[in-house]
Amino acid sequence: MIVFDLKCGTGHVFEAWFGSSIAYEEQRAAGLVTCPLCGDGGVMKAVMAPNIAAKGNRAPSLPASAAPTGEAPGPEAVKAALAAVAAIQAKMLETSQWVGTGFADKARSMHLGEEAPAPIHGQATREQAQELIEEGVPIAPLLVPVVPPETRN
Repeated sequence: MIVFDLKCGTGHVFEAWFGSSIAYEEQRAAGLVTCPLCGDGGVMKAVMAPNIAAKGNRAPSLPASAAPTGEAPGPEAVKAALAAVAAIQAKMLETSQWVGTGFADKARSMHLGEEAPAPIHGQATREQAQELIEEGVPIAPLLVPVVPPETRN
């Protein structure tokens, strides 16, 4: 896994994890990388400070005044946190109905009072999501990608 600092066209900076640099480029080219704050698809890599590890047999030497007050979580802690997020999302989706590519129409219909409100999840294009947001329909992206039920083995 690799983490990139990304920046959208409106100036929001955020982190995203990818399997590789190639995976990032492929997802960006397919329009799958968007700003989580505004939905802008004009996302590019932002300038990042390099994270260069200390030599394995040397402890980093920082002056006492520059010593950090806490330690960054290690890879196992990050994996555990991501697993916890995935488990919580999976639990929440148990009570949510999969509506597939009809998500935008169903969410809009519920918002307008044409259908009873209910928890739903599905797929929407970036344009559909932006339209829903502009119409005031309360939506949010899932944090962990979901495999559509019809494509599961």
